Amino acid sequence: MTCSVWLKQTWIDRKLSWDPVNYGGVNVLYVPYEMIWVPDIVLYNNADSNYNITISTKATLHYTGEVTWEPPAIFKSMCQIDVRWFPFDEQQCHLKFGSWTFSENLLSVELNEPVLRYEEEIDEKGIVDNVTVAEDGIDLSDYYPSVEWDIMSRVAKRRAKNYPSCCPQSAYIDVTYYLLLRRKPLFYTVNLVFPCVGISFLTILVFYLPSDSGEKVTLCISILVALTIFFLLLTEIIPATSITLPLIGKYLLFTMVMVTLSVVVTVVSLNLHFRTPTTHLMPNWVKKVFLKWLPKLLFMRRPIDDYEEKFDEKKKPKDGKIALNVHAHRVSKDVGHKLKNATIDDTIQKMYYSPPVVKAFENICFIAELLKKRIEMIRLMRIGNTWQWPQHSTINEVQSIYSIVRRICQRIR
Repeated sequence: MTCSVWLKQTWIDRKLSWDPVNYGGVNVLYVPYEMIWVPDIVLYNNADSNYNITISTKATLHYTGEVTWEPPAIFKSMCQIDVRWFPFDEQQCHLKFGSWTFSENLLSVELNEPVLRYEEEIDEKGIVDNVTVAEDGIDLSDYYPSVEWDIMSRVAKRRAKNYPSCCPQSAYIDVTYYLLLRRKPLFYTVNLVFPCVGISFLTILVFYLPSDSGEKVTLCISILVALTIFFLLLTEIIPATSITLPLIGKYLLFTMVMVTLSVVVTVVSLNLHFRTPTTHLMPNWVKKVFLKWLPKLLFMRRPIDDYEEKFDEKKKPKDGKIALNVHAHRVSKDVGHKLKNATIDDTIQKMYYSPPVVKAFENICFIAELLKKRIEMIRLMRIGNTWQWPQHSTINEVQSIYSIVRRICQRIR
């Protein structure tokens, strides 16, 4: 944490007092601080290379011996950051000041506040210590508001502490300022939280997008790339720490895992969608799982099985046949009348309506339609005398071929 402050220090030096009457009525003097004695107040939890105040400012001397020194300084202190609730987090930081050389019996550091209260604290060793507390320990009258942080509290505490490692005989006075900082979340909410939540909700649209559009996998990958970019942006904003992981980071990781799983599910669904009876055969385990087990668990009526269920007699056609391509082709009445009373073997019926045979029937009908259009085109060209038919073939032969193919198509229907 970097703070720009005015460190106000006031003390009494009897050697610097005088009588204004004897010195022409001079009450105040301004002298460089290097010419007088100043207390060696340093920042204990300093994170910079310089512990002392290096800015050369003048101290104010009063005729009573009171010395006031307010040097401006920039302190860099260590502060442990907890980013669990980022960007709605609060941080507790402190600045610990004290004399580096003089103990309590030589230099007593006091809080320069009008309102003080006293309380007892128990340290790590179980020793009760009297602590002086000031609720408004820092003067914010000249404070320039930060664009990222709000100061919620600024409590100051004065303690006397022994340091057994160096000076176990005497106690040293320190003054600690506790700052409770709250982050302003508007910038991060608009530029980080809302886009992440909005992009994560786009994952639902992947399953609503039709498979024939060809953009399902592209949409999944685009969402995954966008979430990865936001996660990298988050790692650059927050400090590098392994103590806690922010909740928004956990949310992004979980969403990235879900989008990755949606990519896998989308690929599997597209694989199943574009499978046809002419290219793939349904495995037996798929039939058992999706046609027998899952319909019972989901309370669904599974498709009719020729080996287990029979058609309702009332819904059965009179001739015992199933119409082929009813909406695409017309069935000849003559052929239907002739085959009305015919008996058809079950094996031949199944073979007749198998997918390869049906595909062949459709191809033959397609050839018939092409021949019909070819005959019409030849007639138009002969009328206009723009094209001559070869000698070894005539239009009558083409008409004969068309009639034969048409008759085959009608027989098949």
